[in-house]
Amino acid sequence: MKNNLRVLLLLLGLLIVLPSPNADALRNDRRAGERDQSRSEQQMARLRQVMLPLLQATDRRIAVEEVRLTIVDEAAINAASAGNGQFYVTTGLLRQASDDQLRGVLAHEIAHEDLGHPTKAQIVGVGVGLGAALLEKVFPGSAAIAPIAGTIVTGHYSRPMELAADRHAIKLLQRAGYSKRTMVNALNWLLQLNGDSGGGIFATHPATSERIQALQAIR
Repeated sequence: MKNNLRVLLLLLGLLIVLPSPNADALRNDRRAGERDQSRSEQQMARLRQVMLPLLQATDRRIAVEEVRLTIVDEAAINAASAGNGQFYVTTGLLRQASDDQLRGVLAHEIAHEDLGHPTKAQIVGVGVGLGAALLEKVFPGSAAIAPIAGTIVTGHYSRPMELAADRHAIKLLQRAGYSKRTMVNALNWLLQLNGDSGGGIFATHPATSERIQALQAIR
């Protein structure tokens, strides 16, 4: 009887000491979730720090509380303005861009918003199109559209609008205390990463090299 009792107590002790595999999995999931949340909070804080001075420099002030930022988990280097203070930025852009490069890209987006350009979203820089995840955020239900559809859907900005947004982005940057080189350097960075794009007889977006030349001509 005593031997049975000892065995029972030993087994109970093992149950207390040995962790459950399910409990380990739950703990790991919780830690991963906490890390993801912390990373997302850091990314949001970085976006606010970069965007706030630019938003405060706009002609048509957007109340900070009305600005909506969404980080889209996608490797492509992209960002989009969906109008009414809604901005989307991919994790790919956040991972690869320095603060100054990010500032130039977002100044262009905020400039489109400030100038009241009518389209809902557009490609930043030289991407071939909005990625599926980003396109779905801006245009719900469009996830099945091929990536090239991003170019078609977002190609409604005219060439003059694109160049005007670049020029206005420089004004916003200068009002916020930054040089026009911030915008030029961001475009050069995109050019190095993805090559030239736009241009040509039927292009709706000017080539990145054309955009850079236009900005360098500004005195």
